[in-house]
Amino acid sequence: MGLKDAYVEEHEAQLSLWDAEIKQLEAKADSARSEPVIPYYDHLRSLHIQRKTVHESLREVKEANAEEWESFKISLDSDWQDLRGGLIRTSAKFQ
Repeated sequence: MGLKDAYVEEHEAQLSLWDAEIKQLEAKADSARSEPVIPYYDHLRSLHIQRKTVHESLREVKEANAEEWESFKISLDSDWQDLRGGLIRTSAKFQ
C-alpha cells in the first residue's frame, strides 16, 4: 500500500467515526425537550456542510494521480481541521 492509499484509508476510517459521533449529537438534539433546540440544529447543519467539504476533498485526493495528490492533500488537511474543530466545539455545546 502506498503513502496516498494509507492516507486515504486512515482518513476514511476517522470520517466514519466522526459520522457516528454526528449521529449521536443529532439524537441528543432530537431528545432535548427542555431546551431550545434551534442552536443545536444550527451547529449540526454547520457540521454537515464541513463534512461534505471534507468528503469532496477526500474524493479529490483519491482520484488524483501520484504527482497531484500532495496538492489536494493540503486542501484536505485544512478542511479536516475545520471539521475536527467544529465537532469538538459542537460536542462541548451538547454537554
